[in-house]
Amino acid sequence: MHWYYVIALIIIGIDQLTKWIIVKSMELGEQITIIEDFFYLTSHRNSGAAWGILEGQMLFFYIVTVIVVIGIIYYMEKYAKYDKLLAIGLSLILGGAIGNFIDRVFRQEVVDFADFIIFNYDFPIFNVADSALTIGVVLVIIATIIDEMKQRKEKRKK
Repeated sequence: MHWYYVIALIIIGIDQLTKWIIVKSMELGEQITIIEDFFYLTSHRNSGAAWGILEGQMLFFYIVTVIVVIGIIYYMEKYAKYDKLLAIGLSLILGGAIGNFIDRVFRQEVVDFADFIIFNYDFPIFNVADSALTIGVVLVIIATIIDEMKQRKEKRKK
């Protein structure tokens, strides 16, 4: 097994453990203050995507997630072994996608709990899988930009 799949498995494990802790120890809607006016643990459920869009469209999410996971694994097998940053980004995306997929399959909703207020904006509540997805996408974008810059530099040398 390639090291980047281990990263995905770690993300899935941490994601599912944190969600399990929230489900078992907090009532739905319950909020625990961590840092006043900034960070709260809030037991929340989401049957849609980010910001609650496409709420209740589980079949759509099942199909899209399976396609995305297959695409990521294909891309990892083809390119990740040559680019560590890309491999890490794809690992985070894979772990995040599977983490939320597990929730959708077994709960028909995603468990969210990280609740931040940033500059008086109450950011949508999210979880470890969402964080991994976001960071993974940013890393893939950075890896792509770096690769483009390398390719342009190579073309100039020729």
